[in-house]
Amino acid sequence: MLPFHQKIAFLLFAAVTLALGFHGFYRLYLRIRRGTTDPEPRFNKLPRRFLYALITTLTQQRTFKKRPTVGLFHSFIFYGFVFYGLVNLVDAAEGFLPASSGDISFSSNVPGLTHAFLYTYITVLAAYSFLADLLSFLVLLGVVALVIRRFALPSRTDFRFNPRTLLHKDVQHQKITRDSLIVSAFILFHVGSRAIGAGAKIASEGPDPLQPFATLLSHLFTPANAEAFRIFGYWGALGSVLAFLAYFPYTKHIHIFMAPAKYLVAREPTSGVLPLAALNLDAENETEDEANAKTIGAAKLEDLAWPRLLDAYACIQCNRCQDVCPATATGKSLSPAALEINKRMELNDLAAQQSPFAFTSAPFEAGKPSLRPLLQFALSPEAAWACTTCGACMEVCPTQDEQMLDIIDIRRNQVMIEGEFPSQLQSAFRGMERAQNPWGINHEQRLAWADGLNVKTTDENPTPDVLYWVGCAASYDPQAQKAARAFVELLTHAEVNFAVLGKKECCTGDSARRAGNEYLYRQLADKNVSTLNTVQPKLIVASCPHCMNSIGHEYKQIGGDYKVMHHTEYLETLVATKKLTATPSAATITYHDPCYLGRHNGVYEPPRNLLNILSNSTPELPRHRENSFCCGAGGAQFWKEEEEGDERISDNRFREVQQTLFPAAGEKILAVGCPFCKSMLGSTPTKADSEDIAIKDVAELLLEGVRRSKGLTTPVTQSEPAATPVTQSIPEPAPTSLVAAAVAETPRKEDVSAPHTPAPPSIDRKKWQPKSVSPAQPTQSITTQTLPAPAAPAAEVSSTPSTPERKKWQPKAATPVQPEPGNVQASTVEILPIEPPTPTAPAPTITPPPEAPTPERKKWQPKSATPASASEPVPTVSTETATPPVSTDVPARKKWSPKKPS
Repeated sequence: MLPFHQKIAFLLFAAVTLALGFHGFYRLYLRIRRGTTDPEPRFNKLPRRFLYALITTLTQQRTFKKRPTVGLFHSFIFYGFVFYGLVNLVDAAEGFLPASSGDISFSSNVPGLTHAFLYTYITVLAAYSFLADLLSFLVLLGVVALVIRRFALPSRTDFRFNPRTLLHKDVQHQKITRDSLIVSAFILFHVGSRAIGAGAKIASEGPDPLQPFATLLSHLFTPANAEAFRIFGYWGALGSVLAFLAYFPYTKHIHIFMAPAKYLVAREPTSGVLPLAALNLDAENETEDEANAKTIGAAKLEDLAWPRLLDAYACIQCNRCQDVCPATATGKSLSPAALEINKRMELNDLAAQQSPFAFTSAPFEAGKPSLRPLLQFALSPEAAWACTTCGACMEVCPTQDEQMLDIIDIRRNQVMIEGEFPSQLQSAFRGMERAQNPWGINHEQRLAWADGLNVKTTDENPTPDVLYWVGCAASYDPQAQKAARAFVELLTHAEVNFAVLGKKECCTGDSARRAGNEYLYRQLADKNVSTLNTVQPKLIVASCPHCMNSIGHEYKQIGGDYKVMHHTEYLETLVATKKLTATPSAATITYHDPCYLGRHNGVYEPPRNLLNILSNSTPELPRHRENSFCCGAGGAQFWKEEEEGDERISDNRFREVQQTLFPAAGEKILAVGCPFCKSMLGSTPTKADSEDIAIKDVAELLLEGVRRSKGLTTPVTQSEPAATPVTQSIPEPAPTSLVAAAVAETPRKEDVSAPHTPAPPSIDRKKWQPKSVSPAQPTQSITTQTLPAPAAPAAEVSSTPSTPERKKWQPKAATPVQPEPGNVQASTVEILPIEPPTPTAPAPTITPPPEAPTPERKKWQPKSATPASASEPVPTVSTETATPPVSTDVPARKKWSPKKPS
């Protein structure tokens, strides 16, 4: 028990520090509530939420993921502090009560106490003493181990950032290191003082076998100085906690309270579902100033939803999200960890405008706007456009932070309000707006991929058992068409009653939404929902995970609730019910998990079950399932050039494929379940060193197995032409389809003046045959997007095709560079919807563009998502063999204003 004067001093000290601490927590609450109202429910189903938060917190299951050893040491500290809440209360009581917690002699003099009660009391006391002693040791062990890891072991590199990453000035001034040292010193002093006090008590009262650690420390003291060290331990343990309260809301250690709070308000939707942005699509009388005054997305801290301000304080600064980020792994400027840390540093700086001892709020806490935009301190504009929306950061975060959603909100503000976005996305936006697909190819060609197949539309078959959602990729990209045609043939083998929407189908808007163009997404999504609600499909099967995710999850936000599955899931059911039987091959097959199929939607087993039937050798890639590495196409990256970095994301992934398949003998196959993964991994420069590795969709492989089982001969296809190392490969033309008329093929230099008559369109669908490889043409780099070239007449196909030489990809320079001869500047290419060629139509004119600087960007106005008119003119794609000049002037970007719907 403390002397009387120390009791008074302790009570006064506790009153002041508790007041400062509680006021600091209240100010922390004020900062978090400055965020906007979240469009998603965060406090529904409270009993279930409380249970989830309690279990997740106490089991530390998310902390053990990825880093089990580190998680173990962290659990020592966590469980120690959880139990230390009780220990501190008991220790505080010991300073004021005449009987200590270890003295039970008083109980024998209390009438009415039974032996059972005494036994229970002694048991509880013994358990308390043992746990307090054990956890004191474990906390000290955990802190020392983590300090050594952070500052002495090679793993200290986990806490470093890419030189390109934008860091808050406080991070640059080593505030993270300083804060880590302060917190570590506090824990060591607090727990160490308590252990010293316990050891001094044992030195004066005798050894206690239930407190081995304190007994070991008791040998440091003598009966003469034991009382003095006991009082020192009391003040050191409890006084340090009280003194730390004023600093506590500003430290990284605040996550011990904020992480459970984040679990309590965790999102219910999967990471593949973006929150719905508030858009007034019917505001016909709204003036332009009123429209511009509205905040769409996030420009400043207070524009973010309040749970994502909570993220900044829940973050434990472990950098696990940075470890799994494809952009960070390839040397780009984006770091999800830096984003959260920068947010916290800025929030703390805003709070520091008012002294914590003043007991008043800072201007930001009182409702004043923050001083700086997010793109000045949280992340750079370049980093905001480097995100592939793969969701790996959200999946791996121990506290379930939502870094990806911050980036989406920033993109929304940049596109919808500021009109600032990569120029290559302009063509994708226009394509989706005018032709209802990001390729910009005439919507009338939506069903051309099915030439020669018995594919019925919902007009011809109104009540199908399966509605096959083809998607834009399979409609216009020849490589994706192979998977679609294979899937249709499998449905035919299984005698499934299916249909497609045909020309009623349009882009789901996934790329527009991930690029921040919520307005364009809603136009496309509303049209699809209206169509699907009319058709009322029993089951929708999609071969594109992006389409599956949008239709199956995101369309529920706007009134479209459908049963949707991936084609690998449906094919697995056909195999399981014996409607399809496949014979395995001797090939070695490894599988790449698409982000939007696996991580965002949890589909891992169906494609693997199919591949296990098709081959006896199916090695896993080192990064697979929820740890899978992105191909680099998500987040609208497919339609733009990658940001500056050390390598391409697709190269990083394909090297892993090479290492996995290298020991295999015979046929080597990389299986995919997404058309964008197939295109990215098939066109990446590293693929040039592994021509023996074929990339096929799971449906293509299953069809080969079904054909083998039926004794059918699989057609031998020609080797695919080498891909030009740009954002995506220029796909080969769709055989016998009208898609070939989209863009004129780049002519050879000596044939520029030669007339070219396009082949007349075929009215009747013909049987599809793989097209032989055409002669290599001069490379045409279109960084805005790549388009299929027209099918050359049969007479013009060379009998000795050659493969164009692949060039090694180099990181994009920070300053404009001169393109190679024959390249077309991205800013000079505009994709327009076109009409199909007629037998009498003249060939498109090929004229070299004038040498002129990059034109000024004009305001982009979205139009209603209606089918492209067949009467619109055919675009002319100009090319030039001489190197055109590149202007170093940055074109002035204008604010984007959505056009009022008609």
